[in-house]
Amino acid sequence: MGFNYRLHFYLALENKEARAVVEKMSEEYNVPVEIMLCKGCRNHDGKIPLQKYIFGDSHSCAAYECSKNKGLDFCGDCNEFPCDNLHPYADRATELPHNMKVFNLCLINKMGLENWAKSKASEVRETYFTKPWTLSDK
Repeated sequence: MGFNYRLHFYLALENKEARAVVEKMSEEYNVPVEIMLCKGCRNHDGKIPLQKYIFGDSHSCAAYECSKNKGLDFCGDCNEFPCDNLHPYADRATELPHNMKVFNLCLINKMGLENWAKSKASEVRETYFTKPWTLSDK
């Protein structure tokens, strides 16, 4: 399946099609729909119910915590944007390569092509293709 599951968890609050996807996943993974629904990081104080269910009560979104600690409303307001808190670490890179492309384009715009190629390109490729997806561990 090549769509953003996390977006469906958010959209399912008001969208019938997204809700149907979440309900199907709820049955498939035996996780209550209420735990799968997402109201956004700020509304959950960085502790998304599904992530807490999977990773435990101490789990929180590193990007949210960073923004909160800096007194920012959004990551995009930060002068360090994009940073590794937003890196699309994924073990499904071959299925969702656009995540890596957008992240790298943002970094290239921020760092310049030569600096990105020298200091970040190989790290991004290695991390993206070899580590499981997470927003809490770099």
